[in-house]
This record gives sequence, C-alpha cells and structure tokens, in this order.
Amino acid sequence: MKTCLVADDSKVIRMVARKTLEGIGFAVEEAEDGRIALDKSMESMPDVVLLDWNMPVMIGIVYLRALRVTEEGKKPIVVFCTTENDIAHIREGITTGVNEYIMKPFDSDIIQSKFAQTGVL
Repeated sequence: MKTCLVADDSKVIRMVARKTLEGIGFAVEEAEDGRIALDKSMESMPDVVLLDWNMPVMIGIVYLRALRVTEEGKKPIVVFCTTENDIAHIREGITTGVNEYIMKPFDSDIIQSKFAQTGVL
C-alpha cells in the first residue's frame, strides 16, 4: 500500500484529504506543521506528500528544501495544496522540487487527477 503524508495546519483539510486518500487506497499519516512533517518523513519516508505552504513552526517550502537535500527525500512525490498561486510561489516550489500543485479548495476529483498526473495512481 502506498503512503501519503498530509501536512497541513487545518484539521479540516487533513480530514478531507485523509478520507479521499484512504478511499483511493493510500495509508495516510498527518502532520499539523512542517517540523512534525519533516520528523515523520525522516522516520518513515512516504511515497507522496500533500503539503500546505503556510503552516506554523516550519512552512511548507522550508520543509521541502530540508526534505530534498537528503537522498531518501528525493524520492517522494510532493504536491503543494495551497492558496499561494502567484507565479513567484509556483516558481519557487518548482525550483525547490515540488511535483505538482493543487489549489484550495479542492475535492476528490482534483486530488485523483493530480496524483494520476504525477504517476502515483
């Protein structure tokens, strides 16, 4: 079974994402901030990370930088799930190693479509 780490400070977003992801066969872990997400990733590297940009303690882009500098951290597909949709944020995400973007709000069809585009479905 593939694993997905959902890193978002919103409990509602984590709950909605979990329901969708479990429905398409993923085992789901949750993190409410980037530091917890990084710790969980280093303990057990997920196949996919659904990542919010704006979180307390450590924002998503800092998590992504820290993840991608490790050898194991180059493997997961990372999908930003955020309201940050300006070209500067998108460019920074791409140069840092994000694989895809989902804009909030999202639904099950959007997650499935983006995950299919990245090859994890």
